Amino acid sequence: MIVLGRISAPFGIRGWVKLQVFGDDPQAWAHMPQWWLAADELGPEGKWQARQLAECRMHGKGLIVRFAGFEDRSAAEKLAGLYVGAPREALPKTAENEFYWADLIGLVVVNLAGEPLGRVAALVRTGAHEVLDVRDAAGSQRLLPFVSAVIKEVDLAARRIRVEWGSDW
Repeated sequence: MIVLGRISAPFGIRGWVKLQVFGDDPQAWAHMPQWWLAADELGPEGKWQARQLAECRMHGKGLIVRFAGFEDRSAAEKLAGLYVGAPREALPKTAENEFYWADLIGLVVVNLAGEPLGRVAALVRTGAHEVLDVRDAAGSQRLLPFVSAVIKEVDLAARRIRVEWGSDW
């Protein structure tokens, strides 16, 4: 399951909810008739519940959505905090040098000198660009901007990201 976002709060009185988006092209998700909801983004596949999408539209920098069967604010309030996901096969294919965040989590990060810097623990959206949260074996954190000046290669097959970044930075 690829996590697409998280429901933040009800929107209005007709069952709509605000979705905090974890990707770049949320309008593409509107074509998926079924979305999956779970309380835990890392939960087992059986914990995700399918929901029919009734309506979806852009609102500011995010989406507002309404699921079939959720017709008022009281029903929508029950969805707050749930994660929204979809199986990989339901999502649009990525273009060259585009990645789903879920594909980057866990990849080993090495610099151009071949020194290991850690593994990608998370990605953070900052507004300007995404940032890799890289943790080494001791739990030390490095925050690396996900921009071409830093990220030199993402090799999903080798489960490795090569970066222009010193081990002492």
